[in-house]
Amino acid sequence: MSVLASHRPVTLIGGGAFSKDDIDDALALAPVVAAADGGADAALAHGLMPEAVFGDFDSISDHARAVIPAGRLHRITEQEHTDFEKCLSRIDAPLVLAVGFAGARQDHFLAALNTLARRVGPPCILIAGDDVITLAPPRIALDLAAGTRVSLVPMAPASGRSTGLNWPIDGLDFAPDGRVGTSNEATGPVKLSDMAGPMLLILPRATLSTLAAAL
Repeated sequence: MSVLASHRPVTLIGGGAFSKDDIDDALALAPVVAAADGGADAALAHGLMPEAVFGDFDSISDHARAVIPAGRLHRITEQEHTDFEKCLSRIDAPLVLAVGFAGARQDHFLAALNTLARRVGPPCILIAGDDVITLAPPRIALDLAAGTRVSLVPMAPASGRSTGLNWPIDGLDFAPDGRVGTSNEATGPVKLSDMAGPMLLILPRATLSTLAAAL
C-alpha cells in the first residue's frame, strides 16, 4: 500500500469548496500537503504542490496529472471506500487537517463524518465553515475560555466523563437516535475522559490551534 509518511502534520485537500483562510489556517499547523483526487486541482490553484494524491481519479484534471510528478499520483480504483478514507488510511502522520470535505454535497460531508467515527488513520480535524470537528479521543484536555461552545455528537451509543462543562456528561448515555450534546458550554478549561463509543467533538473555528495541540 502506498503511504505518505511524515513526522509533521499533513493538510489534506479535498475537492469541495473551501476558502483561502481555510487553507492558510491549515498550513500554519500542518505544512505537508496531500490531496484527495480532484483536490489536487484545488491545491495547484492555491500554488501548492501535493506530496501525494490518492483516489480513484474520476475528478482530477489532465492538467493536474501532467504537472504533478507521476510518483506522487496513487490511483486506487476500488469503490468500497471514499477518497477521504483512502487518503487517511494511507497517511502516516501525527495529525491531519482536512479542508474541502464539508461543502455543498452533504452526502460527502456525512461520509467524511462516518470515516472519522471509524477512527481511520491518524487523528484528523475537519475544518468545516465556522467549526472544527474531530473524533473525541478516549481522553483530552482543552484550554478553552469560559463560554466556548462545545458540542458532542454521538455516531453510535457513546458515553464519557467531563470537567469544565456547564452541563457535565457523567452518567449520561448518548446515541444518534437518543441524547446528543449539542451546544454545551465550557466554564473554563475542559477535560473529557473515559470516552467510550464514537463521539464527534465540535468546537468553534477559533479553537483550531488549541484542538490541534491537544490531539
